[in-house]
Amino acid sequence: MSRALTITDIDDLAVGAWVIGTGGGGSPYLNHLNVQRLMADGRTFDLIDPTELADDAQVAVVSTMGAPVVMQERLQDSRDVARAVEIMADHLGSPFDAVMATEIGGSNAFQPLMAAAHLDLPVVDADAMGRAYPEAQMTSFAIAGLQPWPLSLVDPRGIEAVISHVPTWKWMERASRVLTVETGSMAATCKAPRTGVEVKRWSVANSMSLAIELGATVRRARAEHRDPVDAIVDETGGRRLFAGKIIDIERRTTGGFLRGRAVVGGLDAWAGREVELEFQNEWLVARLDRQPIATVPHLICLLDVESGEAIGTETARYGQRAALIAMTAPELFRSEAGLAYVGPRAMGYDLDPVDPLA
Repeated sequence: MSRALTITDIDDLAVGAWVIGTGGGGSPYLNHLNVQRLMADGRTFDLIDPTELADDAQVAVVSTMGAPVVMQERLQDSRDVARAVEIMADHLGSPFDAVMATEIGGSNAFQPLMAAAHLDLPVVDADAMGRAYPEAQMTSFAIAGLQPWPLSLVDPRGIEAVISHVPTWKWMERASRVLTVETGSMAATCKAPRTGVEVKRWSVANSMSLAIELGATVRRARAEHRDPVDAIVDETGGRRLFAGKIIDIERRTTGGFLRGRAVVGGLDAWAGREVELEFQNEWLVARLDRQPIATVPHLICLLDVESGEAIGTETARYGQRAALIAMTAPELFRSEAGLAYVGPRAMGYDLDPVDPLA
């Protein structure tokens, strides 16, 4: 049922969404501060369960598109994502009833809150990924075969665009990515609108609440002087795969994505061994001594061993002590149809999916 979010919920969301962002979605730090300021100015946020939506409700699906490293250099304005929703409503000729996240990972978990602050709309407790994925077609709505158009895009310099029609989801990714690259590899977007019945049938339900509770789990573990990584593993039913120190990191921003690899040298029980992590915005493949031990669509998460907070692909640095954990992806993304969109081959790897918990 609906709930009014508290400042503690917002703080917990920043931690939990960063963990399940699997290294991507952008660091939530700046957007967390943004929403804290909006709350201090008197803005409130109502989180509603998807089941509360009328079947014919119109739901705006929002995100920031671009390379995570750029999001650390360019401040995001909450009015931009709100404007993307307004442009979409004008294009459709009808208002929205609620707003939701495209992805729950990282800073994108805050996009519906930032829009809602200016539009006086409730936020749906759901997203379309259950984590973060690098490309716009990698959603539950795409897997369901729902319509991929239209899409609106806003750049803080005043560039506004609507893509009114595309032949496929992949073409929507390609067209919107080109626009995003031209605006500096970061733009606010409102994806194809969804009806209440589509959200109830195809979204990853209650993912906002999951992220908030995961952040609360980390907060309680710290207060009780327990290992926060163990607390996350216990809360999610995940598995600790490795622990060590980052000994190499290489990354580049190309085509609107942050791409590269990180190497973690083992410590303690893993001394003398190495894990290599490959990424495209998110951690996509983990190899232990060159053998794959985890791949998308499963959640591969690199965490700071002391705080339990996530290490993003844009924030990983030499010398960090890190724990590698993994969680099982939602069932839809593990299906044959799901793997066609988010499996290793969809990301360009000639690999079968590897379930780290199998």
